[in-house]
Parts: sequence; structure tokens; C-alpha cells
Amino acid sequence: MKFERQGIRPREKRHQMTRATGLILPISALLLVTPFGLFSQGSPIIPTRLLLEHRTPVNLQFAETISSANVRDGDRLNFVVVKDIAVDGFLVIRAGTMAAGSVTGVKQRRLFGMGGKVTIKLDSVDLTNGETVELVVRKEFKGNSHTIRMGAEMAMAAAVYLPAAPLFLISRGRNRTVLKGTEVTAFTKSDSWVATRNLPVSRATNSELAGMIKLLPARSLNGEGREGDMLNLIFVAKEDDLQEAFARAGWLKVEKSKPRIIWHLLWQRKHYTKLPMGRLYVFGRVPDFSYALPDPKSIVARRHHLRIWKTDRREDGIPFWVAAATHDVGIQFVKRKLRLLHRIDPNVDAERDFIAASLAGTRQLSRQAYMNCADPVFRAETATGQSYYSDSRMLLLELSPQVLPIVGVAEVASKLP
Repeated sequence: MKFERQGIRPREKRHQMTRATGLILPISALLLVTPFGLFSQGSPIIPTRLLLEHRTPVNLQFAETISSANVRDGDRLNFVVVKDIAVDGFLVIRAGTMAAGSVTGVKQRRLFGMGGKVTIKLDSVDLTNGETVELVVRKEFKGNSHTIRMGAEMAMAAAVYLPAAPLFLISRGRNRTVLKGTEVTAFTKSDSWVATRNLPVSRATNSELAGMIKLLPARSLNGEGREGDMLNLIFVAKEDDLQEAFARAGWLKVEKSKPRIIWHLLWQRKHYTKLPMGRLYVFGRVPDFSYALPDPKSIVARRHHLRIWKTDRREDGIPFWVAAATHDVGIQFVKRKLRLLHRIDPNVDAERDFIAASLAGTRQLSRQAYMNCADPVFRAETATGQSYYSDSRMLLLELSPQVLPIVGVAEVASKLP
């Protein structure tokens, strides 16, 4: 027979086939229970979904200016996400994304010196994969009330002519204006499982500086929301180093206390070196520092000055600051406002570069670089209507805590125009 010619008997052949068949089931079972990682060492396992946890903070800014004088209950509001949110290496919420919210309560300024009030809430924000998650935060913004001042005015009026005192009861407080760029933090409402299939990978190399400039407003605002001075300086410095550098360069912090301002105006007059500045806002708040460098020959009329705001961005743990700098070169009477106002040098770039040269003399300036603005400003007006022009660049200045060698300062200063 054929099997016999090959040296294998039929009975032995059947026995071998039976043994092979018996091994199939155990081997299959072993393959099923063996971890996949043993066959794909070095290849990470990509999850199909990830958890965006309840109360994950989302940093936002108002995308528009609102006021208790003109918004209504139920009006829709837009907000801008200012920082990327990543989970497990995936970008879940991208900076620059618009979030939705609404007005939940409005009170206009009222009698008896009571100010206006606006209450808002956040509703939702879109994820990078097109899904939407709910947000939760409710915030109240109150205008200034004049109740105490009204009482004092009534008392003085009563002392002079009693029947006139009740007239002050009809005085009203101020409406509440919430400026574009005002910061607010919302939180995710609940745990959300997010599919990873369409999520982009988060890039850890994204620069904090680039992220800040991308969303940084080009100009400051006054209290009514009108755009004014452009932001033309960025500082990289610890708070103490920043203050020390300006002090070394001879700059003065301007007054903020109203009683002190009145006192110094009465007694120092033309020699008042810490004359306050008009209020301008970035991120919905007044400056953290305001510095002036008066001209010794004309202290009140001519002075270099800048306003500085701290940001929430950092480089190697050191905060970024942004500033608006202009040079007052005189005083003018503005008829439509019936006020005396400082007149500025329209070339605001000259003031930007002057400040860099001034700080270079302190030997704390370790780096300087020009940065392009995300929203170019070539010609514009201040909040009081004065025209100015620029090459639309910001100057970044890094201040070190220690005094640098003379050679290093000369190299930095030589790069300045």
C-alpha cells in the first residue's frame, strides 16, 4: 500500500492526526488569554474614549462689552476660551473656541444712589471632536452705589436748607459695565466620556508666549469699553525684579489714593511727580502697576509713562506682563469734554524703545526681541480721541534678578533703535 511504501502505517497516521487535532483547542485558548501587549511591544494602546472630569476648569474671557444699561434678561453671550485643555495627551478644548452663555438677571442703576447689576451664567462649549459639554458658573457684577455719599450730601444740604435735603434721594448709582476681555472661570458640569477617534493630539511644545500673543487684545479699553492705548511691551520678570528695575531706572509709581491725590495737588501743584493716570483696562481690570518718569523741566505737562498688567502665562515659572506706554508732551483743553487732558507724542514706538533703553541702564535687562501683534495696529486713537501710529510690534524685555556685566548691557542696548 501507499502508506507502507512511505514507511508510515495507516494506524500510526491516524494516531498522529488525532494528536494534532487535540492540540488545536488548547492553543486557541492560550492565544485568547495572552495579553495583546506581548505581540506588540513598543506600540502604545490608544484608548477609544477618555474621561473629561466633573469640575474641570475652563478659563474664559468675555467676547464683548455689556452694560446693565442695555442688556436684557435672557440675552445670549459669547465667551472665548483662553487656554487649551488636554486630557491623556489629547486636545479636548482648544484655546480660541467660543463658549456660550446668557444673561440671567439685570438691574439698571436705581434711586437712592443704588448701582446697576448684571448676572450671567455659562452654558456650554464645543470640544475639538465636535461634541458639546455643559459648563456651570454663575457670576454677578455690581455697579458702584453712592448711598454713603448721598447721605453725606443730604446732611450738608439739611444744615443749609432743610427742605432741599430730600432731593438727593433721587440721585442714582452707576450702571455696571463688564468689559470685553474680563476673565471668568467656568467648570464642566459633569463627568463626560469623550470619543478619541476625532480628537487631535496635544502638542506639549506649544509656546506659552505664542499662545498669549494669539489671544491678547491689541489695545486697552476705558471704563465704557472704548479702545485706547495699544499694548506695545511684554515683560518676562518676577514681580520683585520688575519693580526693582523700574526703581533703579528712576521711574515712580503714580498715586492711587484719592485723598493723597487731592492733598498733593493742593500742596505740590506743578511739582507733583506722582500725578495719577486715567483708568484703562485689560482683562477687565485696572493695571497692576503704573509708572511715570516726569520731565524735570515740566513735571506735570511732560512725562514718560506706562501701565502694566500681569497675565496668567508663565515661562519657566516666571510670569509674563503686558504694558501700554505713551509719552505725554503737553496739556490741552478738550472742548467737547470740557477737560484738561495730556497730549501724547503720536509716535508710540519711540516711547516703547525709550523704556527699553531706560531699563538697559539698570543692567538687569537680559533679553529683548520684537514680536508681531496678532491683531495689527498701525493707526488708531486713544480713548480720549488722540491719534497715534505704530509699526504694530511689541517689544519683549526679560529682566533678570541679578545685575549683569557691563558688556552684556552694552550688547543689549546696542540692539535698540
